[in-house]
Amino acid sequence: MLPHLLSSLAGRVSLTPRRGLVVGMALAPALLAAVLIGVLVYAAPARGATGPPPPPAGGNALAAAGVAQAGTSLPPPAGLLVDVTGAVAHPGVYRVATGDRASVAIADAGGFTADADPTRLPDMAARLKDGQQVKVPARTTPRTSTSSGTTRVAAISLNTATADQLATVPGFTPDLVAAIIQYRTEYGGFASKKELVDVLQMSAADYALARRYVTI
Repeated sequence: MLPHLLSSLAGRVSLTPRRGLVVGMALAPALLAAVLIGVLVYAAPARGATGPPPPPAGGNALAAAGVAQAGTSLPPPAGLLVDVTGAVAHPGVYRVATGDRASVAIADAGGFTADADPTRLPDMAARLKDGQQVKVPARTTPRTSTSSGTTRVAAISLNTATADQLATVPGFTPDLVAAIIQYRTEYGGFASKKELVDVLQMSAADYALARRYVTI
């Protein structure tokens, strides 16, 4: 289109050499501007067709989601925290393994004191939960008392007590009572309370519960 326009103008105008030079100098800026406009008009679609595609939307959101997901993948602290209170040697908060029973927490707290009420003990086989309180009730009345007024539990002899008496000891199961009777019959009795664990395979938690209530 532009070359055709220039040819048409040249055919219609008849100038002398001098007037042609003057007119040419006057038309030169206009022609240059027309050429630049034509270049810009024809070049714009080409640049639009071959330009780089816009960045995908949501890139920052996906990156932020990845960071948030990474922050929540940290492992929680291991074990459970339980509060052991009441008639135990060392009341306080203890960390135990997941799946442990109440007997483990009580053993960690030093076991029962002489004031623990064997008729109101918590369920020793109950599985612990994080933040749980394990309360060991104390006796409302002393079992026996000395003249000085201090409370003391009357211990049961492993070597002389009957099966019914042994069955009242906290932590003693019927199978353990039968094993104690059989051990006394075959070997003449116990030389140490620790033989309940070493020989009869009594658990450490049950032994910590029963040791204050038995003697030799």
